[in-house]
Amino acid sequence: MDDVAAGVAGSRRWGALPCTAWRRFLDGGPYDKRARRCAVDQTRSQRVHVRAASGERRAELQSTFLFQLTNFHIRDNFPNMEQTLPDDNAIDRRIAQRLRALRAERNWSLDDLARLSGVSRATLSRLENAAVSPTASVLGKLCVAYGLPMSRLMHMVEEDFAPLVPRAAQPLWSDDAAGFRRRSVSPPAQALAGEALECELEPGAHISYDESPRPGLEHHLILLEGQLRITVDGQSHDLQPGDCLRYRLFGPSAFETPAHSGAHYFLFIV
Repeated sequence: MDDVAAGVAGSRRWGALPCTAWRRFLDGGPYDKRARRCAVDQTRSQRVHVRAASGERRAELQSTFLFQLTNFHIRDNFPNMEQTLPDDNAIDRRIAQRLRALRAERNWSLDDLARLSGVSRATLSRLENAAVSPTASVLGKLCVAYGLPMSRLMHMVEEDFAPLVPRAAQPLWSDDAAGFRRRSVSPPAQALAGEALECELEPGAHISYDESPRPGLEHHLILLEGQLRITVDGQSHDLQPGDCLRYRLFGPSAFETPAHSGAHYFLFIV
């Protein structure tokens, strides 16, 4: 068994399955000799570092090592094979850096954060390595664990603020699987109390949050287009264009659109 095959076999001992692209590679899929040699050399080097570590640090290195095998090597050396994350997805990389920094600030292990958030350790590790894009649901759980609104969790907080925020400078984030897009029209700043979001939900979308990141967080939602049902603390409200829903959030909430209509709305959070 050569080093690449040994590395993948080792991943099974760590409880992870090799991705489809690596199975293709081992089964004789398309690759060139120079790319294979590069993968083997880098695999040897990283396996030495993993073996030298111990305890939780070793587990984290193992996880990172596997993601590098399945993501970086395949992306760089086997461009015809599938990849987990587009290289140009800068916002996912920024979120990953922010999540790593937040956990380090609190001196939490991945297991600690998994217990507090209800998000699996494997998912947290993938998020912190930018191997997958975060969903609105997962970010909502992390907001509760850290006690931060989503914009602050995603590090869209300015130390100071410019009076004018051009549309091209407004951060945009999307959860394609949930059919949800949010634009930070007025990003949060240390010197300002509130923020403004422009949001869109596709027809038939449903997003729910288990708790408020901060009890009593004040919301003002104005529906511009479409239809939207919002459930706050067990009470549902059906909104039509022009309606405004004002509420302080203490418990669970949900946003839902009917199958025949999406929703376009502004949300002001204080």
